[in-house]
Amino acid sequence: MTIQRILLTVAFAISLVPAVHAQPKTTRIVVSFTSGGPVDSVARILSEQLGKELGRTVIVDNKPGANGAIGAVDVMKSAPDGGTLWFTSVGAAAINSSLYEKLPYDMQRDFAPVSLVVNNVELLVTQQSNPAKDAADFVAATKKRAEATPMGSSGTGSIPHLAIEQLADSSGARLLHVPYKGAAPAITDLMGGQIGGFFGDVPGLLGHLQGGRLKALGVASSKRHPSLPDVKTLEEQGIRGVDTNNWYALFAPAKTPPGIVEALSKAVRNTLANPGVREKLLKMGTEPAGSTPQELATIQKRDTEKWAKLIHTKNIKAE
Repeated sequence: MTIQRILLTVAFAISLVPAVHAQPKTTRIVVSFTSGGPVDSVARILSEQLGKELGRTVIVDNKPGANGAIGAVDVMKSAPDGGTLWFTSVGAAAINSSLYEKLPYDMQRDFAPVSLVVNNVELLVTQQSNPAKDAADFVAATKKRAEATPMGSSGTGSIPHLAIEQLADSSGARLLHVPYKGAAPAITDLMGGQIGGFFGDVPGLLGHLQGGRLKALGVASSKRHPSLPDVKTLEEQGIRGVDTNNWYALFAPAKTPPGIVEALSKAVRNTLANPGVREKLLKMGTEPAGSTPQELATIQKRDTEKWAKLIHTKNIKAE
């Protein structure tokens, strides 16, 4: 066989091999929540500029249900080529494994961390008519009452619920956890006086605070929130140990090549550094916080261990 024929044979064989690393024409961000909520809103703010960074169209695909599992399974079964990403909050990524005996996905086995996107610290709020001027006042009042003060959450095992447990442990506050199916009904009952307090993400509460319908008592963070500079942290009020962050992050299918993961991560970080994107995120009350894949892996592991310890100690079970 001549060298020319050998080269032609090799070229033909190569042409039959699929382009495993071919760049997808679009990237789909699968959001584990319904359209219009905070996670969805962040994804849509991110998508246009991220598309420019990647040089392709980025679309948002809402796959809510089963506490994030529907979106997770969709992504883990997708081609590992950078064409599909999972966008979720901390619950499905670092809490569900301790709440449920069986999950259809495993974070270590099925996903590759791409980048942290935003941080969402919890804010303790109450109704305007409550005489407490801050969290320290609120805690002191709970200790004087004959019955425990009811506090709502967006569901058993949610970050707001875990914040309630941390507050009770760290301050000795006498609290009764009242789980709701989402933040909206809990906030409605709070404004109506059916419950005494609520922990929630700043983006979901900012409008109620600005409208004078709720009162901010304290931020569950080591520093004050940029959207609420006059609201003291719980630590500033002598309440330590309430360490909450309902972060949102992007994950890719597990077998996505490291080079593609790094390129996606860099594009996300560049997107979050864009002044227009940052302004929109800060305006809605969330804090841009890009990371490397390695940094997100560390955060996810740390929070999984932290929340597992609290969930097991309190014997919290998913409903």
